[in-house]
Amino acid sequence: MRQHLLPALLLLLPVASQAATSGAASSVSPVSSGSIIQVLLALLLVVAAIFVLAWLMRRMQAGAGFATKGMKVVAMLPLSTRERVVLVDIGGQQLLLGVAPGRVSLLQRFDEPVLDTASPGGGEFRERLKQALRSGSGRG
Repeated sequence: MRQHLLPALLLLLPVASQAATSGAASSVSPVSSGSIIQVLLALLLVVAAIFVLAWLMRRMQAGAGFATKGMKVVAMLPLSTRERVVLVDIGGQQLLLGVAPGRVSLLQRFDEPVLDTASPGGGEFRERLKQALRSGSGRG
């Protein structure tokens, strides 16, 4: 078996010696200052693009207001890290929903609006919600 490998090694000897001499003769580094600057500028461009896209997504979501045809989220009140109470307006009727992971429950149905759908609820949502729940009106 060694006899078959010897001619193959002899054929590769000139290629290996040429590679060794060309590597020693050229002292040019494969990494130059120009290529490093190019890589850094490309990296900065990608990071800037990520920040611009994140800013645009945030602006687009804030303007949308979670509204679809005939349905609008009027206000949201987080109860814990995973549960929240959501007031939804559907065709002029407002529904108070309890939202938890994998579950949505109807808590209260209001025939007349608890909050105005034109302006977001803000801080008054909690007080109006307590008042509406105390009165017990519109249960369904």
